[in-house]
Amino acid sequence: MSAQKVFPVAELEPGSARKVVLDGIAIAVVRDSAGDVHALGDTCTHGEISLSEGFVEEDAIECWAHGSAFGLADGQPRSLPAYIPVPVFAVEIIDGDIYVDPSLRLAV
Repeated sequence: MSAQKVFPVAELEPGSARKVVLDGIAIAVVRDSAGDVHALGDTCTHGEISLSEGFVEEDAIECWAHGSAFGLADGQPRSLPAYIPVPVFAVEIIDGDIYVDPSLRLAV
């Protein structure tokens, strides 16, 4: 499997997230406050909540339901009640478009 084009980076404002489904895997594509793009498993490990509906704060995304935050680079939970990390996927920006490889997990 290889990286798949999801959408232009210009469609994702800094400090925001958007859900995509690639090969049956729900992925939150996140642009942090510095403008860097990340891809994580979209489902909070504490409850079946979409992380892309949460809040992006600097280098983490926070689940809107119970407040667990996950690091964008490593998927590690930074606050309870979640204690299990979410997967992190490889991301590339090519000619202004975001590509995510759902088969290449960088963490978890």
